[in-house]
Formats: sequence, structure tokens, C-alpha cells
Amino acid sequence: MSRTTSPRTRRYPRALAVGAALLMTAGAAGVAVASGDDAASTSHAGERAEPREAAALTGSAKMYRKTTEDVTFTFDAHLAAKNNGDPSKATGTFRFVHLDKPGGEGGWAKGRIDCLMTGGKVATATGIITDTNLKEIKGGRVGFTVHDQGKKDRVGYSWAAVGRPDGTKKLPKCTSSAPHEKVRQGTGDFEVVPWKVPYPTD
Repeated sequence: MSRTTSPRTRRYPRALAVGAALLMTAGAAGVAVASGDDAASTSHAGERAEPREAAALTGSAKMYRKTTEDVTFTFDAHLAAKNNGDPSKATGTFRFVHLDKPGGEGGWAKGRIDCLMTGGKVATATGIITDTNLKEIKGGRVGFTVHDQGKKDRVGYSWAAVGRPDGTKKLPKCTSSAPHEKVRQGTGDFEVVPWKVPYPTD
């Protein structure tokens, strides 16, 4: 089994560490917000341009490790233009995998996105685990933070500051840690679409 996703929790046995990598759903950090470009897109030339989606987080990459561990995060999260004022209406999927080595033993989980907020090139999202090889975490909420830096991205997750898994299902929506982890060079890339913050007009 692999160590926990967080490099600072190496004191736990590998058998427990896989659970730690997937179970820990505590910890919180705020997320900054900023307005993005008012870009519009169209699928065919000549058609009327449609407003772009309000926010998005997409892509997949492996985390940097000095060990043989193979840790991958994948996101396909979107907030539709019509839901710009309610990040909790975001939709999409997430998946993360933690193996002791490529093709080796470990744990995995995937689920549905239930909140997405982005500010500039930083995104914070949460989702509910719908399928996993660790039965005890199914149905729990986990959070993620991504800093899109163009091939030098960073990733955080809601369990980063917790020493051991606690199995909580009370994590608030759009809550995660600072993006402290580095993406392994050449393994992937993330893309963040800035949220168009609905500032008051009067």
C-alpha cells in the first residue's frame, strides 16, 4: 500500500496510508475570487456568440514524489453561465488515485462535483465520492485546490493538514487547503477558467 497523499504523514504504515490518502476529509482554506475575461465562444462561424461558462477546472496530472509513489488527480468541473451566482450548482467529475508504485497497490476514488469557485488561475472545488475501493469513505465529501501555472501547476486537498483519516462527511462545500503539492513535470496540466464574480451593481 502507498503512503498517504500528503508527504508529511510518512509516519503511518503503508496499510493505513492508502486509507489516509483517500479518507481524510478535514481542513479548510479560503479561496480568493476575481473576475475573468468576458470572452464568448461559438461552435460554428456565423452563429450568434454564446456566453462562456462561468467557471471551470479541467485536466489531469501526477503529483511530484521522491519515492516510487504514483499519485494522480483528474478534474472535469464546470459552472454554467446561467448558474454564475451559485457555485454550488457546479457539475462534473473528479478522480484521484494513490499507488505505491506505477501499476502497484493502492487506493482510488471518483465522484461528482458539487461546488466550484475560481479566482484568476486558482480553483477550489468539492465533490461527493460515489465509487471507491475503500468502502468506508463512499458518500463522503472531499475538497481540492488547483493553481494553474502552465506546466508548473500546484494542487491541494482538504485532508492535507490532518495527521490521520477521520472519515468526516461534514466538510463544507468549496473548502480545501492551499495548493502545496507540485505537479510532476511532463505528466499533465490543469486549466482554470476564472469565475465572473457577480458583483452588486447598486
